[in-house]
Amino acid sequence: MAAPTNSIESYCTFTLASDVTAGGLPSEQDIAKDLESSDSNVKKHALKAAIMAMLGGEPMPRILMQVIRFCINSDDKQLKKLCMLYWEVVPKYQPLTSEELLAQASGHQVPRKLLPEMILVCNALMNDLNHPNEYVRGSMLRFLCKVKDEEILGPLIPSIKACLTHRHSYVRKNAALAVFHAHRLHGEHLIPDGPELMSQFIAAETDMAARRNAFLMLFNENEQLAFEFLGQHMQDGISKFGDGFSLLVLELTRRVCRKDPLQKSRFVRVLFSLLSSNSAAVSYEAAWTLVSLSSAPTAVRAAAVTYTNLLNGQNDNNIQLIVLERLEGLQKKHHKIVQELLMDIMRALSSPNPDICQKVLQITMEAVTARNVHAVVTTLKRELQKALAEESEKSTAVRHMLVE
Repeated sequence: MAAPTNSIESYCTFTLASDVTAGGLPSEQDIAKDLESSDSNVKKHALKAAIMAMLGGEPMPRILMQVIRFCINSDDKQLKKLCMLYWEVVPKYQPLTSEELLAQASGHQVPRKLLPEMILVCNALMNDLNHPNEYVRGSMLRFLCKVKDEEILGPLIPSIKACLTHRHSYVRKNAALAVFHAHRLHGEHLIPDGPELMSQFIAAETDMAARRNAFLMLFNENEQLAFEFLGQHMQDGISKFGDGFSLLVLELTRRVCRKDPLQKSRFVRVLFSLLSSNSAAVSYEAAWTLVSLSSAPTAVRAAAVTYTNLLNGQNDNNIQLIVLERLEGLQKKHHKIVQELLMDIMRALSSPNPDICQKVLQITMEAVTARNVHAVVTTLKRELQKALAEESEKSTAVRHMLVE
């Protein structure tokens, strides 16, 4: 992978409050002097000013050594975070010579040379990866997920791997993400055994978030190992691994079945089990995935029942409207199945939101038959009586809709 040519564009993933710019930014000399202060607050203000200036296009080459000398080994947590933000925006490569610029202009790929000071930075990053405080380790691992330079990540790989066996789950889950990031960018060079490493890690892991992050890597980097893990635990139930893991399984299901429709039968049992998940997001995604992969009446009916349960079990208006849109889509292709659930769908008329009531009435009018017309009219009469007894914006709107 080619080295970034513009540090600000490649590494800026944050915003800073503009309090440090009040009255104009200090000069590079003033910032360098403030970084030498023994007062942490002065250092933090100076480092913020340096970051803001560099985001504005000022190179500030003198500041790098000042940060390495006076800030990099500080125990102040906020100063450590600011140092990480500084590493994101600071230029990490030596400027190109005139000959190299000419070669680059002619279409040749010119290798960039890392600044010598970056060796000291790598040592400081490694110290934080081996820090006794688990939160310092974890925050450093999260920061490394933003670093794209092979020369910086390379020396840190052994320490990142060691964090996979740390006693604290916060460190392990961030270490899994760091391994995923390094393998995705420089897998063949830095960590060619990444998928196998994650396969061993996920088999022994007990924390839900760490297991989810490990499966995220297998899902993206080695689908076969993800299948193997899924097959080993399909009988036990996927829901016990947490909502985040279940959503990843659903995404894997959709991706694989789009590539090879013959694989659908492998995932049907998982999809049906996830329909009854306690998480509304998981059950909704499972219902949508099931309908998109199968048009069998059993599958469509199970998805429609899940949608109906979500409609009546959730109080959020946005969720109810989204579910009603899904039911409306099902109605166009599977009219009879929606008819069977019409009375359950009409329970949503008790919602205080007029938009929801209007959507329910639209579905109702399309699903009325000679068989259910009596029950539908009885329900509508009851709702009309409620609306007449109340004096509110919703009741007025519902009265107009029911009369229409």
